Amino acid sequence: MMLRKILLLTILIFVNLICLFYYAFAKPVDSTTLLNNSFKYDGKIVEFQGEAIGEVMKRGKYAWVNIHDGQNAIGVFMKYEDAKKIRYLGRYLVKGDIVLVKGIFNRSCKVHGGDTDIHALDVQILERGYKLQEKIDMKKALFAIMLFSAGSVLIWFVFKNKW
Repeated sequence: MMLRKILLLTILIFVNLICLFYYAFAKPVDSTTLLNNSFKYDGKIVEFQGEAIGEVMKRGKYAWVNIHDGQNAIGVFMKYEDAKKIRYLGRYLVKGDIVLVKGIFNRSCKVHGGDTDIHALDVQILERGYKLQEKIDMKKALFAIMLFSAGSVLIWFVFKNKW
């Protein structure tokens, strides 16, 4: 009888550890999977990871932030305190912060006019963004100057000989 209890307890602990590791190391869901299987994920807690882009749109104690995972962008409704953690938002010459959002996915949110969104429960900054330096390819710049010069000379000859 005692051996049976120990065996049952060992099996329960083992099953719980498997479940714990499964959820602890779960990968975030990508936007294409969310959008293509929106009925499956509707109302469920999901993890979504991507670059914060655009602007933080404050709405009282909350804010909207668009998160782009390389495929699509999804609007995330979060506490303004969480949105203030984001330092860099992706745009021209700026790489935005990489953000991991855990929240409730809404295929058609009743609160926000039927939009597809995620209501954030937890927001983590995984990687800080940074400003990018614009690089000018000197070969292309020289080619463009030469092409412009050649075109200008040809146009000058055409107009000089035409009149």
